Amino acid sequence: MKLSTRTRYGLRALIDLAIQPADGPVMLRKISERQGISKKYLDNIFTSLRLSGHLRTVRGASGGYLLAEDPSKISVSDLVRALEGNFSPVDCINQPELCEKSEDCVARRLWKEMEKAMYSVLDAYTLQDLVERHQDLDTVFCVKNGDGPKT
Repeated sequence: MKLSTRTRYGLRALIDLAIQPADGPVMLRKISERQGISKKYLDNIFTSLRLSGHLRTVRGASGGYLLAEDPSKISVSDLVRALEGNFSPVDCINQPELCEKSEDCVARRLWKEMEKAMYSVLDAYTLQDLVERHQDLDTVFCVKNGDGPKT
């Protein structure tokens, strides 16, 4: 199982958005530049996140994107679902009609357990958890390089 680039970039961009000061919307171009993600690709990702209710947009010269709710209320699981859609290790989990043996398949039961475990891990984390991990890594990186913690 492998998460798509869309999900990896989406989470990176959302962490970037979440660590910005809460004094107004953040321009997509700025996130694109900081993260090294093409603006066009990021626009596509953010459209999905807006449609799923995770982002709000503000139009105009000082417009941009805002999180629709507090990062501590946004589960990583919800974000993965918004960006990946139906994400299962095998198609027969959610579409048993694809295989005539799906109802009696021992392996399918294993795949269901695997999917449940994956979502259990993703449900255990919020966007805020990732922001805090990012800040911890940033502090460690600065200290390792002798720059001292960033404030």
